[in-house]
Amino acid sequence: MGPEAKIEAEITVRRALELPALRRGLPEVLAGGDRLDRTVRWVHAGEVPHIASLLKGGELLLTTGLGLGTRPSEQRAFIRKLADREIAALVVELGSRFESLPSALVEAARDCGLPLIQLHREVPYVTVTEAIHTEIINSHYALLRRADEILRRCTDMLLRGGGAPEVLRLLAVFTGNPLCLEAPDGSPLYAAGPESDDDGGPADADPLLAWEGLRDTGVRIDVPGGGHGPDAVRARLVLLPVNSPVAPVHRIAAERAADLLAVVMLQSRQEEVLAARGRGDFLADLAEGRISAAEAPAQARLLGFRPGAEPVLPVVMRLPAGLPTPGSWALLAQALREELAAPGVPVLLGVRPVEGRVPLLVALRAGQDRAALADRIAEALRAGVVRAGLDRPTAHRPVVVVGAPGDWAAAGPGLRHAAEAAAAAQGLPEQSWYDARRLDIELLLWRMREHGEQEVLTDFVERAIGPLLAHDRGARQPLLPTLEAYLASAGRKAETARDLNVNRQTLYDRLARIAQLLGTDLDDPQTVLGLRLALRARRHTDKP
Repeated sequence: MGPEAKIEAEITVRRALELPALRRGLPEVLAGGDRLDRTVRWVHAGEVPHIASLLKGGELLLTTGLGLGTRPSEQRAFIRKLADREIAALVVELGSRFESLPSALVEAARDCGLPLIQLHREVPYVTVTEAIHTEIINSHYALLRRADEILRRCTDMLLRGGGAPEVLRLLAVFTGNPLCLEAPDGSPLYAAGPESDDDGGPADADPLLAWEGLRDTGVRIDVPGGGHGPDAVRARLVLLPVNSPVAPVHRIAAERAADLLAVVMLQSRQEEVLAARGRGDFLADLAEGRISAAEAPAQARLLGFRPGAEPVLPVVMRLPAGLPTPGSWALLAQALREELAAPGVPVLLGVRPVEGRVPLLVALRAGQDRAALADRIAEALRAGVVRAGLDRPTAHRPVVVVGAPGDWAAAGPGLRHAAEAAAAAQGLPEQSWYDARRLDIELLLWRMREHGEQEVLTDFVERAIGPLLAHDRGARQPLLPTLEAYLASAGRKAETARDLNVNRQTLYDRLARIAQLLGTDLDDPQTVLGLRLALRARRHTDKP
């Protein structure tokens, strides 16, 4: 059955009474005034005593009262049968049968909660029926038009390079409720909440926790798989009635979006990257403080991460710009997950394609050495990159930063620190992984640049080593590598000469020339500190 066949009318008894066709009959509500927001599915007119057996529910019944019976017991039974059928309302036209409605009829309607309306003037039933049915049809058309609009927006999002997560977030905003995309086995692939279009604020309820609590009562829409049997359903879209009931238009939009998701997922095999992006969103929310330490363990368990009472180790891998391409995130996510199964410790890995990074939390077992575990995790991450075919000779290697272990209260700040440190560490001499705690100077300089202080950094670099940089731009023998090697060896000249593969006298001559150009003493500790900072700061400026 297509979505059009499932549409329910959005016209209510209250709206029907406002239509001129009924308003001309001078309607008076005698019972059920608090239930006028009931939906009118159809209009039926009839005068037979057994008319309830002909109704399916949701009808607005028009009658002159000829079939209501003459005895109070018959009238009460008539009302009870209509209420059992769950009709929308009973409208009785006065004059042909009654001058005023019997008290037994009114009392029974009040007891049953059935809206009872009397019309003081005669109206043509065909006119009333036509007016209400026209309103229902218009309502159907409005629903379809709204559903088409959200489908158009979803399609535009995909054409602009978005993926299934962006479609799901648009749908969550449209419905005003969180939703979740489930795998066929019932596990969550991706959860999205109705963030505000105006301020981007988070939804009242976390979508993942809402899914756990309401998945049995949510509205499920199949995402077709294009096959038969187990392959007939690729995923399930679950609409969760958190902020409001699921409206008919929301179901229609979800059914149409499900067909769109089926095409997207079929083309790119997105289940793996959807699940990884869902975990990445959780880790990003944790890092930014949008998820509290008290809420985090429960959400992590839903995502399959159960570290127990052990501390967790935050790790972030940052990939070079343009690596991977949008279409290869699914392959990378799968490769990383499989490689990280080898260390044999609980790992929660997510991907953040927009930022080009892979955040993860790793359980640190009692007595386990942090450095040894970091070595294994970094090796697995790099192996996953190679396995995904993203280890290109011309590209820089991914940067892996490992934070300090701690409890859930420290996990969020640890992830944020590691993410920023990974950005700051780009361009440093390559290592298998970097300790976030030893990148504080790099992070300070990076933050200065990110917060608009790049001019300050550029001025500092120019004052400290500007003459040396100017010399090297026109020199056959640049001197900056000599200064870098000298500072890297902590001023040990024999070691510096060995690293540069020059004799000591050549080194002494170069150092003297550097000191002359900079007008400073290379043996002075304060000078050395300033030069070290200048070399680090230079990486964070645009000036070569």
